[in-house]
Amino acid sequence: MRQLITSWGNLAAVEHEVATPAFREEAGLVLSSLLEKANSVLAHGLGRSYGDSPLNGGGGLLVTRRMDRCHFFDTTRGVVRADAGLSLADLHTITIPRGWFVAVTPGTKFVTLGGAVANDVHGKNHHVAGSFGHHVRALGLRRSDGEVLKCGPDRNADLFRATIGGLGLTGLIEWVEIQLQAIASSDMEVENLRFDHVDRFFELAAESLDWPYSVAWVDCLSQGATLGRGIFSRGRHAADGPRLAQPARAKLAVPLTPPISLINGLSLRAFNAAYYSRPGATFAGRCHFDGFFYPLDGVHHWNRVYGPKGFYQYQCVVPPAVAREAVTELLARIAASGTGSCLVVLKNFGDIAPAGLLSFPMAGTTLALDFPNQGARTLALMADLDRIVASAGGRLYPAKDARMPANLFAAGYPDLADFKRHLDPAFMSDFWRRMDRSFQTQ
Repeated sequence: MRQLITSWGNLAAVEHEVATPAFREEAGLVLSSLLEKANSVLAHGLGRSYGDSPLNGGGGLLVTRRMDRCHFFDTTRGVVRADAGLSLADLHTITIPRGWFVAVTPGTKFVTLGGAVANDVHGKNHHVAGSFGHHVRALGLRRSDGEVLKCGPDRNADLFRATIGGLGLTGLIEWVEIQLQAIASSDMEVENLRFDHVDRFFELAAESLDWPYSVAWVDCLSQGATLGRGIFSRGRHAADGPRLAQPARAKLAVPLTPPISLINGLSLRAFNAAYYSRPGATFAGRCHFDGFFYPLDGVHHWNRVYGPKGFYQYQCVVPPAVAREAVTELLARIAASGTGSCLVVLKNFGDIAPAGLLSFPMAGTTLALDFPNQGARTLALMADLDRIVASAGGRLYPAKDARMPANLFAAGYPDLADFKRHLDPAFMSDFWRRMDRSFQTQ
């Protein structure tokens, strides 16, 4: 079936030949059928990737969301195996009442296990737990020639490392087996601390190494003496309490896409000032894990607020030796532009070897934020940010990208040549097509 599909950034709707197998057992037949109708294919989960890495314009898209069965759950060891289309939200309903939680979670629970592997997602605890791929025990990978391989750290290990963070380009991930972490409660013990300059963020991060989770919200429009002011949050799983998979909070929704972006200089400045000064900006107490890990999941279709032109997300990481200077320069440039987003995330990664050949996290500090699509103006701003990141020896996150230059991608991922050896020739994405075209013309 031909359908127009867009990514979470809503930058463009692209036509695909789409198929949605009902069960994992159908995946092989569906994959073959798609390849008869299109010259390439790509797996697609819940569509929360921001840029063009989940799209395969003009080709086939195999949607995995109905491949969502749990195969087994060892409640003694905390090991679970499930179809790649199972979401973290649904996994929580199985594991949390029994005292287990994913070892690493991104900022949304609406991501599939296959998507978490393909993008090697990271969370607020990278300094102690690494990325999602560090906790994958095994996975099933179907190649376009019909071969189905079991991959893991000790079996087809090279292909396994290429698949972790491999953007879905090594084949179809059919199932994933992961190691969970034990928890006593679904509650979190949390401290929120207001800080008045980005320098203080680095001090708080250094003081919070004994907290397993830490992250900061930053006012991207603050300048001068308050450049990079924000709220630092740190948390840990509570030692006792209920084990509830679902929070007791009201759900909000953006019902439709407004004719213009609701995120502009005026609204952004008002929101950031109010959010920074609100009484709850400083807090010490308990809350359900959902509010701590997934604040935006409480607003369905929040991406619509950026209007019909959509938005770009920009996420970079810079090494620790130059992180303070580079992040300060990045924030100063963003503040001077007068644009950005309400949710700006700043956090540190630990010095942990990457799980995959194209894994994004590395030792250093990562900054992520959204930019309303204002055409050439927005692209020029991000090109300026690219130069800062490149000069610092950093890199960008492909899962968030829609316009990264190929030379920055190649410079940021030294294992790229090794990764290319493991590509499945029938799997393709708009991101890889864009990169490959640039590689060939250089």
